[in-house]
Amino acid sequence: MQPRRRSPWVKVFRLAGWLLGCGWLASLTAVMVWGHRDTAKPAAAIVVLGAAQYVGHPSPVLRARLTHAVDLWRRGMAPRMVLTGGTGEGDTTSEAAVSRRFVVQQGVPDSAVLLEANGRTTSESLRAVAAIMATQPSDTVILVSDPFHMLRLSILARRFGLVPLLSPTRTSPISASWVETWEYRVSESIKAPLAFIGTRASP
Repeated sequence: MQPRRRSPWVKVFRLAGWLLGCGWLASLTAVMVWGHRDTAKPAAAIVVLGAAQYVGHPSPVLRARLTHAVDLWRRGMAPRMVLTGGTGEGDTTSEAAVSRRFVVQQGVPDSAVLLEANGRTTSESLRAVAAIMATQPSDTVILVSDPFHMLRLSILARRFGLVPLLSPTRTSPISASWVETWEYRVSESIKAPLAFIGTRASP
């Protein structure tokens, strides 16, 4: 009895699966590498990516980002701070407005703070930041967020014409949790390539 010949499609599917697996591992590695990069140097603005706020108070994740941004500002890394984040479901104030209150309490002059208070996604926020920076002398910005976020931020920032420098916070409660860290890394390892594809497809 002769063995059944395997369909050539089996080899195609196996090859496709192997290529997808290798691509995903490469993306995951890139997310991890970019998360350890800190390329901050003098720029036109420090841009803080929003996170949850609770009844007018920054969540621990947002507080870590803002504290890091204030430290950069105190070191004279930029004369402006752009705070992002819209109003979440059921909220009465935006993440950006809560962030402004926090950094002003930390000594950042209100006149040095610019708000992007409408974005509900990273892409929307960075597109709006690019519009804000079009009115500034330079489009070089220091992006502040959690380490897992850095690769996708860099891709999206370049899509919208910004020159990104990276400075991830090291004190986020997410970084303190091995499980959460890997959940976000895996998520970003999928989102980052999609952002890159979108960038390549943009006119």
